Amino acid sequence: MIVDLKHIFVNDNSALPLEYELDLSTIEHMGEYPLKKAVCLKGTVSNKASLVRLSASVCYEYEAPCDRCGKSVLHTYTVQIEKSLACSIESEESDTILITPDMKLDLDELVYTEVVVSLPMKHLCSEDCKGICFKCGKNLNEGKCDCPEKEIDPRFSALAELLK
Repeated sequence: MIVDLKHIFVNDNSALPLEYELDLSTIEHMGEYPLKKAVCLKGTVSNKASLVRLSASVCYEYEAPCDRCGKSVLHTYTVQIEKSLACSIESEESDTILITPDMKLDLDELVYTEVVVSLPMKHLCSEDCKGICFKCGKNLNEGKCDCPEKEIDPRFSALAELLK
């Protein structure tokens, strides 16, 4: 969705509220499609003393298996966006200035970029998740498994006999 901001750029003390939803369910992240619901953007574009600013928050639900135990987990993330808007800049690029050619803002591109950059690299059901036993596959969050804690490497079994 393209938003025309010409009336904001030319009128001081003007504001435009933004409320937008974008379906990003086709984005693949680490072998999953974790964005099952639409991503929501709420914010305002305002002009104060000829400085045009975008202040918004992007909220999305991320559902994927826990990286340690494999249990499906749903988390809600919110990304805050604070950018100055300009039609063009002559100096080097900046992360805080958003270029809006022809005084138009592409909300699809903005939301897509902010969400993809903020996707979690590690997704856990809880910070103290114990994961699964690498021998039997039991979820260790549900209790201990019956596997021995120390297992002797079969190549050293003859040496273990000497210790007895």
